Amino acid sequence: MDSSNAFLEGILFEVRRRIHEEGMHRIKYCLDQLTDQDIWFRPNPNSNSVGNLVLHLCGNARQWVVAGLTDKADTRNRDDEFEEQGPIPVDDLKNLLDTTWQEVNEALEQLSPDDLLQAYDVQGFKESGISILMHVVEHFSYHVGQITYFVKYRKDLDTGYYAELDLNLKK
Repeated sequence: MDSSNAFLEGILFEVRRRIHEEGMHRIKYCLDQLTDQDIWFRPNPNSNSVGNLVLHLCGNARQWVVAGLTDKADTRNRDDEFEEQGPIPVDDLKNLLDTTWQEVNEALEQLSPDDLLQAYDVQGFKESGISILMHVVEHFSYHVGQITYFVKYRKDLDTGYYAELDLNLKK
């Protein structure tokens, strides 16, 4: 495997790990801790519910990765993600996450090393393939943190994301 293919595989491994294995797993865990009322609770009109954030992450990943990096149509209506009041059943939200992941992963499988350097127009921005992938990973992390904070606040629990690790270890 040449170095450009090795680089592509390394990038894709980390994108998959951060979005799917960490992000989506954590969102599903959080959804399981909440009632429908909790999932759609908004503390004020300028805040989003956990349900809105799930819809938003799925819409963003589809727009930026699926439509942004492939020839698939961009069908996202971003405003709908935030206007939804719910409730949408937890299983439906989890299925949406799974379907979104399947579409994102299929798009990732199509990428070549050259695709990472190519420029794409997404949501009014001109971004490279690398930039698109970094944006989606960062975006997931940001909103997963918000969802996690809400669960900790609302349920007073430790999510245990790192329970099996000693995070005080040094080199």
